[in-house]
Amino acid sequence: MTFSTLKRHGEARRGFTLIETALATIIVGVGVVAIVSAQQAFHIKNNWSTHASTATLLGNEIREMTLNLPRHDPVTGLIYDPNTGDLIGGWGWEANETSVEDLDDIDDFDGDGAGLIFSAALGNGPVNAQRQVILNMPGWTQTVYVDNVDPFDITSLQDDGTTNMLRVEVIVTYQAPSDSTPREMTRVSWITPN
Repeated sequence: MTFSTLKRHGEARRGFTLIETALATIIVGVGVVAIVSAQQAFHIKNNWSTHASTATLLGNEIREMTLNLPRHDPVTGLIYDPNTGDLIGGWGWEANETSVEDLDDIDDFDGDGAGLIFSAALGNGPVNAQRQVILNMPGWTQTVYVDNVDPFDITSLQDDGTTNMLRVEVIVTYQAPSDSTPREMTRVSWITPN
């Protein structure tokens, strides 16, 4: 059978039909979109994991800073009302403590009872274990809470100064320039017994 014979019978043809070309274009297009979508998902996950590891580092910086501190002020300790037995002083910052360098005990990190905030927005943080502000970390915040807990049930919060067991919790948040509110990235907590 010669070429001219094939051509007469319609068995030989050249190139693709319009439908075959359109179908090939769709298949290749779907493949490209899938690859681009997978790449975008990878970048989002990578960005999140980078922020999560940074947040864990910032939480552990506070833990390392407080590691060898006494629970309460080494000079004044906690001050109780002799008549009622209520705590009247010694919890949180003392009068002479005005900066992070002055914090000399763990309960100082509770600030005025609502936690202590170190953030780039406030210009005082985030801080490292050497009490230095870490530069070039806009959007990052470390919030430290110190609570008394029941020694037999560390999930049960107690009034300040009523037990010998303290729980320190650091909540690290990040607010990207495109975010309307900060997002909690991690919580680091630990117990400081006697």
